[in-house]
Amino acid sequence: MTAHPIDLVIFDCDGVLVDSERLALRICVELGAELGWPLSEREIVDRFLGRSERAVLAQIAERLGEETAARWGEWYQRRLEAAIDAELTEVDGISEALDAITIPHCIASSGSHAKMRRTLSRTGLYDRFAGRIFSASEVPHGKPAPDLFLHAASRMGVPPARCAVIEDSQYGIQAARAAGMRSFGYTGGLTPADWLTGRNTVVFDDMRKLPTLLTATV
Repeated sequence: MTAHPIDLVIFDCDGVLVDSERLALRICVELGAELGWPLSEREIVDRFLGRSERAVLAQIAERLGEETAARWGEWYQRRLEAAIDAELTEVDGISEALDAITIPHCIASSGSHAKMRRTLSRTGLYDRFAGRIFSASEVPHGKPAPDLFLHAASRMGVPPARCAVIEDSQYGIQAARAAGMRSFGYTGGLTPADWLTGRNTVVFDDMRKLPTLLTATV
């Protein structure tokens, strides 16, 4: 069966456009040690990567209580903002990929609008997506539920079957599949490749390959 053409590319933000997840991982390791829930890097990737802020804080509250979860959230935000301003870069090869992609594209991320404005502006990517940025704060359920991707597709006026999602987390890939969209799993960051393989998903490790993958027959 021939697949529908791709009429919209939906990008995740953290780990796909901006290389922020390494910073977030380091900060979560620090906070876990300080606040009473020591977590390894792999445990943090397993539990938190690709999830919305409210979903992450819910896990922390269940383990440490609401007050400590609130403190975690406040300290995390403050430290991450400082790290973004001092260290953040775009994902290697993404500007070259965006220059070559002629299909309409947007962002749908678990991050807040304020966070995305900060990270995308810091890396010079904001103007490429202004007016086409969607956050999990706009929908009832974050990833792995399909709500966010379906919301983005609806706002962009494209049926789900004609959308492709670019993700680097297992929860994002699950959300894309649940939405009935094709998915492209980027493994150049923190996520093991075997977490992203499966139905309707192309796995790749270099953003420079993405334009060709999007136009290839699938």
